[in-house]
Amino acid sequence: MTFVGGRFAPVMGAPGDPGPETDWWIYEDLHRPLTRLDSAVGCSRDDIKLEGITYEQMRPGSYSVPQRLADMDRNHVQSALCFPSFPRFCGQTFTEAKDRELGLLCVRAYNDWMVEEWCGPDAGGRLIPLTLIPLWDAGLAAEEVRRNAARGVRAVCFSEIPPHLGLPSVHTDAWDPFLRACDETGTVIAMHIGSSSRMPSTSADAPPAVGSTLTFANCCFSLADWLMSGTFDRFPHLRIMYAEGQIGWIPYVLERADVVWAENRGWGGVADKVLRPPSELFAAHVHGCFFDDAFGLRNLDAIGAGNVLYETDYPHSDSTWPRSREVAEEQMGHLAPDVVERIVRGNAIALLGLTEEGLWAG
Repeated sequence: MTFVGGRFAPVMGAPGDPGPETDWWIYEDLHRPLTRLDSAVGCSRDDIKLEGITYEQMRPGSYSVPQRLADMDRNHVQSALCFPSFPRFCGQTFTEAKDRELGLLCVRAYNDWMVEEWCGPDAGGRLIPLTLIPLWDAGLAAEEVRRNAARGVRAVCFSEIPPHLGLPSVHTDAWDPFLRACDETGTVIAMHIGSSSRMPSTSADAPPAVGSTLTFANCCFSLADWLMSGTFDRFPHLRIMYAEGQIGWIPYVLERADVVWAENRGWGGVADKVLRPPSELFAAHVHGCFFDDAFGLRNLDAIGAGNVLYETDYPHSDSTWPRSREVAEEQMGHLAPDVVERIVRGNAIALLGLTEEGLWAG
């Protein structure tokens, strides 16, 4: 198992081969192992290595609703929105497979499980559904958005950089049926770092630490795409959200984007479609999520208190669990209580259509 140059490459052994026992997901040609990075909470940092594990070696909160709720209680977390693992962060597993009919069935089955089981009655409204779309067909994607919106779902996964998956960019009109469905139903487009099936890196032999330092970079590239695409002028109610991208990089990107729009739009290919300064588009349409970003919080005025949401990265290796509350108190101590309330709770309630209690009412 290797993870160099931003690429994860596992090789499945045969029963009885030397090496650790590992549980695998197998889907057509995809062999996806469970790894310690998938479920690192509760482990010493020195014990978090690139190795395969079994479900028995995972913290049960990684896959069990009651145990997840218990770990949320321990971490002072009321509600959480969870991204997929085996389907990958925006359903690439089903998109990259050959059998589209089976892929569509799997997307729908995953969404039914997400709504009816993971976020079902046993979760008490504390787990917020996040569904998938068939990325290979924008029309089918729109149908799936509307199907799930009808049962209260307010967030859907998407790729931060679709061309990395062999899909159209947001600079085309290929996604319009999907975007229109999200715009009309109030469904937030949620993009997780790595949802383009690659992490940022600098060379084919760069160690994982390089990519881990640069995890925000795909979000940075993606934000420039969206701000310069004209999408927000065409779909005025659309909202997008970046998960685990942190926020400290945002002020300069907005500053630079505004300069480019003001000075270079004539030759930059955006004069006829980006009708407002990018920073205004960001304020109205974009939300950044963070779990450990003291620098970003010191520059919150340049980002917008209404545009950021607090997260925990449970159960991954970067997670602040079980110290998320302590980290928030350390990094937000200079902020007014009403601003802290917006960041850790109020913005999510408004964005995701939760009840006043912060629960999903689907």
